[in-house]
Amino acid sequence: MSFADIGLVGLAVMGQNLVLNMDDHGFTVVVYNRTVSKVDEFLNESAKGTRVIGAHSIEELVRALKRPRRVMLMVKAGQPVDDFIELLIPHLEPGDIIIDGGNSNYIDSIRRTAYVESKGLLFIGTGVSGGEEGARHGPSIMPGGSPAAWPHVKPIFQAIAAKVRRPDGGEDPCCDWVGENGAGHFVKMVHNGIEYGDMQLICEAYHLMREGLGLDAGAMHKILAQWNTGKLNSYLIEITRDILAYKDEDGRPLVDKILDTAGQKGTGKWTVISALDQGIPLTMIMEAVLSRSLSALKEERVAASHVLSGPKPKITGDRRAFLDDLREAVFASKIISYTQGYMLMRAAAQEYQWNLNYGGIALMWRGGCIIRSAFLGKIKAAYDRQPRLVNLLLDPYFKRQIEAAQPMWRRVVAKAVQKGIPVPTISSALTFFDGYRREWLPANLLQAQRDYFGAHTYERIDQPRGKFFHTNWNGSGGTTTSSTYTA
Repeated sequence: MSFADIGLVGLAVMGQNLVLNMDDHGFTVVVYNRTVSKVDEFLNESAKGTRVIGAHSIEELVRALKRPRRVMLMVKAGQPVDDFIELLIPHLEPGDIIIDGGNSNYIDSIRRTAYVESKGLLFIGTGVSGGEEGARHGPSIMPGGSPAAWPHVKPIFQAIAAKVRRPDGGEDPCCDWVGENGAGHFVKMVHNGIEYGDMQLICEAYHLMREGLGLDAGAMHKILAQWNTGKLNSYLIEITRDILAYKDEDGRPLVDKILDTAGQKGTGKWTVISALDQGIPLTMIMEAVLSRSLSALKEERVAASHVLSGPKPKITGDRRAFLDDLREAVFASKIISYTQGYMLMRAAAQEYQWNLNYGGIALMWRGGCIIRSAFLGKIKAAYDRQPRLVNLLLDPYFKRQIEAAQPMWRRVVAKAVQKGIPVPTISSALTFFDGYRREWLPANLLQAQRDYFGAHTYERIDQPRGKFFHTNWNGSGGTTTSSTYTA
């Protein structure tokens, strides 16, 4: 008899917690795992006493599902997703839905949507953010793929998603339809890129406080607690506050004992690669990714520290004033990070013909996900005011905020440079701002250089755009030109 609302394949932490979340909201879930013993373990332990059903084969899982069948894959990104799609297809019927809830590359989701639809089925590639806690109690969910599939999964996804309260007292789920084919996983990828940027910003503030001001973990805990009550209120500030207060068994701060080499799973790198492909200056997130790469060179850095020298890092003067400056520098840089992320989403929407709801995306990120913060409400309001907003910096609220923060932002970057404390994301964010606000940049000289050595041509300010010229700069280059440039 078919009575399960949805099937889920993959009983790692995220999969298990999503199943329990669905059960909490009244949905019957049938589960399967390639290592079948995990099914029985789950039913006898975490899922004991629930309505969750165990299946010991794909066939058994499919037989237990209501039509149209909905099967969610929570397996490792890459080939395992394709393998399970192939295992499922022979057992499904036209109109059935395969959902990939892993951290897949959006290019794979574009391909999979077309492939699954060619078999008469429907596909959803959805980002799920919030970690294991979010999966259990309310994640941010970003679905894209076959639009016809959305009405069949909407009641489940919106029920289990995090909720944010509206001014009228109602609640909005942190889940809505994002767009066609790979749009859901693209938005999740940008979310993760912004997450890289936010984390690195906080780490740079920590570096300045620890090495520059000489503050210990307890003092920094109090500062972060204060920051979390204002406009920097966010999940990442909140957990950093808690980390700085956590003591090891000997009573000393645990954070001081953690090796300073950062790992990464690749979604930040995907964001940067996508930005390069789209020609979007995602400078801040790129620096956050590269900072992790630099941290991984631990042995080289230790050796270099005994050879290379720089200024003493101690920052003197009014400590409170510097901390106020630092707070504003972090906030201004955060604005740039989200600005660049939204620029990338706009470019991708044009490239792939996605009709992205930018305010709705900010709403989906308001709760449940790693980058959730009060700040996102301001982005939602910006796009409510102007749905076709070209750039967040042009919104009146963000323009006021970033211009007010400029003096403090510049003081922090200048002091960090003077004291030899690296602040790659804070400084690159400021550099982007200074570049974006300029009517003129020195790229005219760059184009002349390209034309000189490669006959790549250039445009003139006294001629219409799209008309290209070449100069025989040294008298021996001839008149043959290379390809024009992409602007």
